[in-house]
Amino acid sequence: MDTTETPETAPARSESQTTLDRTTERSSGVSRRGFLQGAAGAAGVGAVLGVPAVAPRAAAAASVGPLSSTGREVEALQRRIDAALFQYDKPVVDLPDNGDDDRYASRLASFTKTMPHDALGIVDAAAYDAYLAALASGQGADFDAIPSGGARGLANPRAAFSYGTEGVDSHKVTMPAVHRFDSARQAAEAAELYWKALLRDVSFADYEGDATAQMAATDLTGFSDFTGPKDGGVVTPSLLFRGVAAGDAVGPYISQFLYRGIPYGNRTNRQIAFNPVAGQDFMTTVHDWLAIQNGAAPTAEIVFQDTARFIQNGRDLGEYVHRDYTYQAYLNASLIALAYGADALDPSPYSAALREGGFVTFGPAALWDLVARAAVNGLQVAWVHKWLVHRKLRPEAFGGRVHNMMTGAADYPIHPELFGSPALAETFTRTGTYLLPQAFAEGSPTHPSYPAGHAVIAGACVTVLKAVFNEDFVIPNPVVPTDNGRMLRGYQGDELTLGGEFDKLASNIAIGRNIAGVHWRADGDDGLVAGEAATLALLQDRLRMVVEDDASYQIRRFDGTTVRVTADDIVEL
Repeated sequence: MDTTETPETAPARSESQTTLDRTTERSSGVSRRGFLQGAAGAAGVGAVLGVPAVAPRAAAAASVGPLSSTGREVEALQRRIDAALFQYDKPVVDLPDNGDDDRYASRLASFTKTMPHDALGIVDAAAYDAYLAALASGQGADFDAIPSGGARGLANPRAAFSYGTEGVDSHKVTMPAVHRFDSARQAAEAAELYWKALLRDVSFADYEGDATAQMAATDLTGFSDFTGPKDGGVVTPSLLFRGVAAGDAVGPYISQFLYRGIPYGNRTNRQIAFNPVAGQDFMTTVHDWLAIQNGAAPTAEIVFQDTARFIQNGRDLGEYVHRDYTYQAYLNASLIALAYGADALDPSPYSAALREGGFVTFGPAALWDLVARAAVNGLQVAWVHKWLVHRKLRPEAFGGRVHNMMTGAADYPIHPELFGSPALAETFTRTGTYLLPQAFAEGSPTHPSYPAGHAVIAGACVTVLKAVFNEDFVIPNPVVPTDNGRMLRGYQGDELTLGGEFDKLASNIAIGRNIAGVHWRADGDDGLVAGEAATLALLQDRLRMVVEDDASYQIRRFDGTTVRVTADDIVEL
C-alpha cells in the first residue's frame, strides 16, 4: 500500500511543528525585532511566521499618536510575537530529581498525603500507581480515580501543566535535585525542624540567652551537611533559623516590613494580630498523625490569645504564613517602601524627565501589577517541580518514619547523624512520641514539599521590589516590639537597608512555614532562587512591551551577585 503523504492526505501539523516553522529565520543573522519589522504589514508578518494573517481593514482609522491605526496594529502583533519567540529561544533545561520516588518500592520518601496508608503510614501501592498515572495523563478523570483515604483532596496538581503569557515557560526553570531521603543533609534539616518546634514559643529576641536555643545551635553545628548560616563554621543562637542571604543576618530576626504600619488608602494599618496561645502542637499521637496522612480533616482547632500583639516568636510567624494570601507581604512592603519617597526608588526612565512621571509604566500601578503577576508565575514553577519532578515527602511524614524507627516498629535508611540529636529526646519528653509536632491542626497542605510555594512566591515578588527600589536605601527609624509585643519601640543597632530587609522578608515567609513544621530548609532556600529566576524572565517581557527603550532594572540576587536586566539580556555586574 502506498503510504506517501500528499497535500490532501497529510495529517494536520502539530502545534510544536508549527512553532518550529515560525522560527526558521533564526539562522539568518537578522535580529528578531529587525526581522519582524522588515515584514510588509500585518499580513506579511503572518505569512512569514505561519500565523493567521490579520484581516485588512475596509478603511484605516484616524491616526492617534506617532503610528497610524494599521501601523499600531502591526507593531502590537510584532511585539507579541517577538516576546514569545524570545522566550521560546531560551534553551530547554534539565529538571533533575534525586531518584527517591523510584528508589523505594514502598514510596517511603515520596508525598502520599490523602491516599490510603497502612498502620505504619506506608501508602497503598495501587493508590500511588493511580496517582502516577494521573500525573502522566494530566486528565481530570484520572485524578478523580485516585483512591482516597479521607475527605481532603489534592491541591490543584493540574496547574503543573498550565501555560503563562508572560515570562519563560514554567517548565524551563530548573532547580537542583533535592537532597535524598538517606542523606546527611536530610538528617540535618530534620534536626533543625525538631528544634524549631521546640523553640516555637521562645521570642526571637531571647535566643542568645535561651538554654534550648544554645543547645540547638551546638547540635546543628555538629551535623556534617547543615546548610544554614554560620559564623566561622559555627551556628550561633543569633543566626539560628535565619536565611542565607546577606541581609538575613543583620538586625532583628523579623523584617521591618512585618512590623511597620502599612499606608493603605486613607488609613494606616497596624501589623498586629491575635496570635495562637503558647504550647499548642498538633499531630503528636500516632492516631492523629495517621488520620491526617490519610486525608482526614483535623479534629482540633488553634486557640488564640485574648490580646493582639506583633510577631515575636516562631508560633506567631507560623500563624502569619498560615493565613496570608499569596502576595500579601509584598504588596504591604511596596506600600511601606513607597512612603519613603523618591530616594528609596531606583532610577527609572522618568527620573530625569522634566514634564513626566511614571505611573502606568515605571510607577506605582506597574509595581502593584508586577507584584501580583510575579506571584502566580512563581507558583506555576513551583507546581511543576512539586508534582512532576520531585514529589518529596512532607516533614510530618518523615517524622512518622523517625517515630517508627525510634520505637522499633520499622527500619528505614535514615542517616544516623539524626539519631544523635538531643532534639528527639526533648520532643519525646514533651509529647510522648517522636513525631514532628505541627503548628497547624491539618499539618501540611495537600501538595508535595519541594519547593515551598510560599518561598517561590517570596523569591518572585521580592525580586520585583528589588527591581523598583534602591536596595542601599537606609530605612529610617527602624522598630522592634516591646517585651509584651503590644507596641513598637525604636531599634538601636546596625543600619537596615531596603535590600537587606527585602531579603529578610522573603526568608521570614519561607522559614515561617518551616517553623510551623510543613517544609524543609531546602524547600525555602531553593524556592527563593526559583522564584527569582521566574521574575527575571517576567521583567524582560515587560521591558519588551514598553516604549521607554532605555529602560532596565538592577537587582542584587539572593546569592549576593548583582545583575542588570534589559529586554534582551541579563548581565552580571
